[in-house]
Amino acid sequence: MAVKEKIMVVDDEPSIRKYLQTLLEVEGFEVEALSSGPAAIEKINDGARPDFIILDVLMPEMGGIETLKELLQIDRSLNVIMLSCSNEVGVVVEAIRLGAHDYLTKPFEKSELDAAMLKSRQKKQLATENQALRDYCDQVTEDLSFLAASPQMVRIRQQLLQIAPVDVPVFICGESGVGKEVVARMIHLRSKRKSQPFVKVNCAALPGELLESELFGFEQGAFTGAVRAKPGKFELANKGTIFLDEIAEMSTHLQAKLLHVLQDHQYSRLGGRNLIDTDVRVLAATNVDVQEAMKTGKFREDLYYRLNVLSILVPPLRERTTEIPLLFRHFLAKYAEKFGKPAVEPSKHLLDAAANYPWPGNLRELENFVKRYVILEDDEGSLRELVEMSSARQRTSPREEAAAPREQGLKALVRGLKDEAEMEAIAEALEKTRWCRKDAAKMLGISYKALLYKMRQFNLDTPRTRKSASTPAAETAPVSAGRNE
Repeated sequence: MAVKEKIMVVDDEPSIRKYLQTLLEVEGFEVEALSSGPAAIEKINDGARPDFIILDVLMPEMGGIETLKELLQIDRSLNVIMLSCSNEVGVVVEAIRLGAHDYLTKPFEKSELDAAMLKSRQKKQLATENQALRDYCDQVTEDLSFLAASPQMVRIRQQLLQIAPVDVPVFICGESGVGKEVVARMIHLRSKRKSQPFVKVNCAALPGELLESELFGFEQGAFTGAVRAKPGKFELANKGTIFLDEIAEMSTHLQAKLLHVLQDHQYSRLGGRNLIDTDVRVLAATNVDVQEAMKTGKFREDLYYRLNVLSILVPPLRERTTEIPLLFRHFLAKYAEKFGKPAVEPSKHLLDAAANYPWPGNLRELENFVKRYVILEDDEGSLRELVEMSSARQRTSPREEAAAPREQGLKALVRGLKDEAEMEAIAEALEKTRWCRKDAAKMLGISYKALLYKMRQFNLDTPRTRKSASTPAAETAPVSAGRNE
């Protein structure tokens, strides 16, 4: 049996309301007739969403134009058809500008009303198709952003394709900036809920009281400043997916409430008495050590085990360096198009430097670096920036060295011997040329930029002390900035 379309008629004249109600009910519509703008606003505020609103312009308590503004502030997608006794051009233009779908002048023929409603349906269908197209484009974009060139990321991509269709919570771990949101969006876009909302909440961005109202909404008068009821993120994400980023920053009180929502699939707004049913898939992410957070009581164990049905650990960028050139070019193409700049291919020296830098900020830091590269169009300057960044970090911090995977086997041995031989050759050339870096570069047959990079890489910023006692003092003195260049 077909569902009846709902129509709200708003007119202060009883005869018009009765006529339209009878006319439309005979046609098979479900009609609600109201006598004023405030009555219509109250109904929409309470959650009513008719398929059409037929709204009179001239009403004593609140005019139709003012009512239209209020209604569209509550929900921009409402389909409103205006009615008036006059055909004033200024009023018509204002109504259409504000967002009314059409305008009819009294008295009107039934065919005119039918045409206006058909036009409104077509606009709604077009908006739905456009949204579907945007969702498809988002899916393509997210898939392109999830570049899986390393063995770790290929495995994670395969896991995501298995996990996404299974409607259970997923816990995503990894350092800040590794792409946890990209993972969450890919899960959503590959799930059965992909046509429904994806709502992100940053749990670290708001204090506990505000975060609770943000997640679960509030009723009018629930606290000072709550002048009207507001739905929470769980309501907005209903039938879809909610992504709770930085969930370990949530207060333990709020964690307890979230646990009950996950168990019972019900909650109430702040200041509310009625329970609201929710059908939401929860994806959670954190960059902290969850085991340590549970030991210290910062994160509830029962919530963790409720969320951790399936888990994904996204490795830092320094552990998947083979992807850096691909990601560099991906961001290069993205921002070249965005800023209307040429996508200038980076030099080999710059890509090598990017691959050797540990990127403590992970993808976010790399993306910002490429953004600057596109804007400034300066390959040499970007290389110099990377060298300075590497020098400031002294190649890697002790924590990162401990965290980095220990290379083993013949390949690692060969790489170590190669680096040692290269460092000795550069040091010898610098000593022979009395640390004149331009002459040393010529002797080695490499560019001046490459020499500077290698000096930073091997910590050759100052002359090394010779074992021979006859070494002149000038050769062992520190080189000041710009000396002998």
